[in-house]
Amino acid sequence: MIYSRSAEYAIRAFVHLAAVPEGKYAMVKQIAEEADIPSHFLAKILQQLARKGFLRSSKGPTGGFCLRLPAAELSILNIVDAVDGLADFERCPAGMAECNDQAPCGMHDSWKALRNRIMEYLERTTILELAKGFEQKRKNLEKLTKKAKRSTTKKA
Repeated sequence: MIYSRSAEYAIRAFVHLAAVPEGKYAMVKQIAEEADIPSHFLAKILQQLARKGFLRSSKGPTGGFCLRLPAAELSILNIVDAVDGLADFERCPAGMAECNDQAPCGMHDSWKALRNRIMEYLERTTILELAKGFEQKRKNLEKLTKKAKRSTTKKA
């Protein structure tokens, strides 16, 4: 994986939050169930992201979390940076302390090209795009399930 489990959980939660209507909040327990994330772990991650200004939080029976910015303005890179930082992407993959363009290790050039592609993907892919993709996949799976049930019913 190119980022931590915490960042993965944050991204999954943000995709869920992208579907929450404006002015409404989603509870951690609900997000955790639907995104298959341990709720205590998710609560810590979302609190951290609320402190960093990515989420709004509200206490009480109708409280929870919601996105502070539109999903179209939040990239995966924003979230990975907020949760993990970007230092791991800057490190030498061979573990050399002095690896740079002037004194490269044997992996430097290939890693630099790959790292740039990864960073471009993370930067240009928004939470809205991920949410739309997941919604489309969910609809396709529902169609396949209905089709399979009809096929099984006809045979019986």
